[in-house]
Amino acid sequence: MEKNKNVLAILVCAFFIFALCQYNINLIMSNIIDGKGLANKIKEEIAVEVAKIRKAGGKIPHLAAVLVGEDAASQVYVRNKVRSCEQVGFESTMIRKNISITEEELLEIVAGLNDDPKIDGFIVQLPLPKHIDEEKITLAINPRKDVDGFHPANFGRMAQGLPAYLPATPFGIMQMLDRYNIDVEGKECVVLGRSNIVGTPISILLSRKARPGNATVSLCHSRTKDLKSHTLRADIIIAAIGIPEFLTADMVKDGVVIIDVGINRVNDENTKRGYRLAGDVKYEEVAAKASYITPVPGGVGPMTVTSLLMNTLKSCRGEVYGK
Repeated sequence: MEKNKNVLAILVCAFFIFALCQYNINLIMSNIIDGKGLANKIKEEIAVEVAKIRKAGGKIPHLAAVLVGEDAASQVYVRNKVRSCEQVGFESTMIRKNISITEEELLEIVAGLNDDPKIDGFIVQLPLPKHIDEEKITLAINPRKDVDGFHPANFGRMAQGLPAYLPATPFGIMQMLDRYNIDVEGKECVVLGRSNIVGTPISILLSRKARPGNATVSLCHSRTKDLKSHTLRADIIIAAIGIPEFLTADMVKDGVVIIDVGINRVNDENTKRGYRLAGDVKYEEVAAKASYITPVPGGVGPMTVTSLLMNTLKSCRGEVYGK
């Protein structure tokens, strides 16, 4: 009898330990911003809109992508964009060119896409070969079809709060904050990295008089002194610095919101590929202190592609520059 009581006591203790562990796991999991899931939800919304356009006999949005060379990462990115077009019912065009293409030849392709009334928006996948001036190519794209949001005309419109095609990654981040109901107004926000693709535009968007927005933003970079004092004060941190696992737990306060834009290959002999993907944030230790955090992969990346689709739909409807 006594033995049975002991067994029962052990089982009860084991149950409570399991329940406590499960609770802690759920608590940790609850703060993950699921970029992949959110991207799929937005794609479903876009697909509904495309179906309405099709039923009404309207023009179906058409996205084109230009890929130069055999860069493996670029091929994956473009393939994902084309697949996403198919998922939502867009028409898509892929233009592949050998790495030997001249700058003049690429400019001719850009000019042709600018003039093609069937194309609502297009991208020239970066990076380009060294003999081609990326800035010259970007400037040659008609701002009306610049669904990547890289052209200075769209950047300027964004800065002034005018309708614009927002750069895809910052646009995706703003969607995450909005749809997860993360309050930005009046909050201290630190952006790590000042690139024209992510850091600078997201700092502008977060500080704009809009929703989400009205944050107090510090744009930190390689010349920032006492960086840790900035990050410890932050309610929200956007990490886009390009250094694997740079942001550590001792650099953030409890309850911080972390948006990790980085995606880096880190050598790891324990994996089949010999490497693993890591963000700019030391995920496990920072997640324990964060109220919300994006994983890598599966966080910001999927939202970047979805933002491109949203911009293309805007272009087709004439929402930025008119028909």
